[in-house]
Amino acid sequence: MDNIIKAIPLDNYQIEILTSSGISGIFNVKPYLQGSAFKELLNESYFRMVRPRHHGIAWPNEQDFSADTIIFDIENA
Repeated sequence: MDNIIKAIPLDNYQIEILTSSGISGIFNVKPYLQGSAFKELLNESYFRMVRPRHHGIAWPNEQDFSADTIIFDIENA
């Protein structure tokens, strides 16, 4: 499974991603913000706290996305 090795928060709820296998692109979080688990990400300063973790990305209060979801979205954007 791919690891996320770079996750740089950008404007408009997007994250620049680089995986351990060299896949890179922009992951758009905006479509996921409607779910109650991700409402906290609407706070821009909190959104910018994203970090690579395990096989995906995560925020301090345990919101996360798997590398599989991220890669699928990048490749199908």
